[in-house]
Amino acid sequence: MTGTVVISLPYFRERSMQIAQAIGGVWTPYHEQVFAEAFQTADRIVAVMAIGIVVRKISPLITDKWQDPAIVVVSPDFRFSIPVCGGHHGGNDLAYDLEKHLNLIPVITTATESTGKDSAEKIASARNLRIVNTDSTRGSNAAVLTGTAGIYTLDTPGMVIAGKGVSFLVSKAPYTIGIGCRKGTGTRDITNAIKEAVRTQGLSLADISIYATSTLKLHEPGLMQAVREVEGNLIYLDHNTLCKEETISDSAAKRFGLPGVAEPAALAVSYKKELVMEKKIYGNVTIAIAR
Repeated sequence: MTGTVVISLPYFRERSMQIAQAIGGVWTPYHEQVFAEAFQTADRIVAVMAIGIVVRKISPLITDKWQDPAIVVVSPDFRFSIPVCGGHHGGNDLAYDLEKHLNLIPVITTATESTGKDSAEKIASARNLRIVNTDSTRGSNAAVLTGTAGIYTLDTPGMVIAGKGVSFLVSKAPYTIGIGCRKGTGTRDITNAIKEAVRTQGLSLADISIYATSTLKLHEPGLMQAVREVEGNLIYLDHNTLCKEETISDSAAKRFGLPGVAEPAALAVSYKKELVMEKKIYGNVTIAIAR
């Protein structure tokens, strides 16, 4: 989804077109299916109408705050902008844009921002990062509210095992790699496999945001060192996380109760949950790439 759509009732056309021009959006008149259509094409929606209309129309459409467009309602008197969906995911920023360009008063209701604190999502956006384990933000933002959340930065390549309430932020590079290996596989074999897989897909190491594997591989020093050598981030995923992903290839990991290692690991930390390279075997190493 890309772009901003400004939707209004016909009575507010002129002012709504001014809003669209000010924030780089496209104006469209209200009709019965307008929100359903906008959900397919826009990542930001401004609605100039009563908030009740918007709530009723979007309620059957919203599915996931990480995927749904940000929605801001502008009051018909053109005084207030109220994020009603996706506050942490562009809604608050859109309200602030309306304040900057049109002097509308933003009505912010997300708990962190409305109390003067930065959410995990806001920190990620400010640093041009993304949150890998999105389910964690409820816990990490709650910790922000209580003043118990810490921010820890690893400036060098490292390995992280994150708990449920720890939000893990990495670069926005578009691709992820899942890695499996046999016990005792050496660093050079794993490094060579990573580089060959990346090369065959026409990518570079800079295109990889994160490397992921199973907690079964916690005690594989060759894997740890290989990811260090390619200057990557390696995270270990538990069984529950891996089992949520649908894989394409059969895997010997089924004997451990897993659908696989490389494919589900790559998918679990990816943006679009789309494999661009099904698992390939390089000697004792298995690599899959997702985006």
